[in-house]
Amino acid sequence: MFDLPLITDPLFYALAIPAVLMVGITKTGIGGSNALGVSLMSFAITVPQATAILLPILCLCDLFGLWVFRGKWDWRNLKILIPGATVGMLIGTFTFRYLDGAVVKALVGGVSIWFAVAQFLPMIRKKEIVPSGTNVVKGNICGAVAGFTSFISHAGQPPYSIYMIPQRLDKEIFLGTTAFFFAYVNYFKLVPFWWLGQLNLSNVATSFALMPLVPVGLAIGWWIQRRLSPAMFYKVVLVLLGLTGVKLIVDSAIELL
Repeated sequence: MFDLPLITDPLFYALAIPAVLMVGITKTGIGGSNALGVSLMSFAITVPQATAILLPILCLCDLFGLWVFRGKWDWRNLKILIPGATVGMLIGTFTFRYLDGAVVKALVGGVSIWFAVAQFLPMIRKKEIVPSGTNVVKGNICGAVAGFTSFISHAGQPPYSIYMIPQRLDKEIFLGTTAFFFAYVNYFKLVPFWWLGQLNLSNVATSFALMPLVPVGLAIGWWIQRRLSPAMFYKVVLVLLGLTGVKLIVDSAIELL
């Protein structure tokens, strides 16, 4: 009988189970970053291995997002973001073995906190927020950074949000565009991850063992998301974005010390 080479460490599963549940919850569009799942799992395994194990799980979650928000995406933004993301992921592919993940986390975390505070203050002061429009230069840059940071540690949400949140799109359009963008990013990453040896039999087998948790996380996230008004939705997204930034900086400091 053929036994799959699953990870057997109990500590890993004690961390991986809540990590996968969080991934499912964030994939419904509530906010936050899948880097939180990577960070949690990295207490038991390396960051590259945690990133690889979560990738097939993210791809499964993406199918849910594409189905629920089918047709509710903004092509104007996707045409700007996707080329940049492709470039960012290609850079990540060829620099993956040489990158210091801790430095990348610190940079993304710092920008995330700054952006969340800058966007949240006008809400507290009840100052009228004028939605921005699409911007090719900003979109290409944010798309490239999102593709790069997503490739390194699934931390693409903060740079993506920096471009998308100021537009204050309709809630459903924002969620649909997010679902489409990250589905493209995650499925693109499958080939370079395989090429880099990250999708080995042990990692893939462990991913499949954790997949039954995905519907549970999605159900929890969907229940929460459907009860948020558009105004509250953006506030929650910004708060989680800021907390993600804090978490990334803390993880970076721990790794560098």
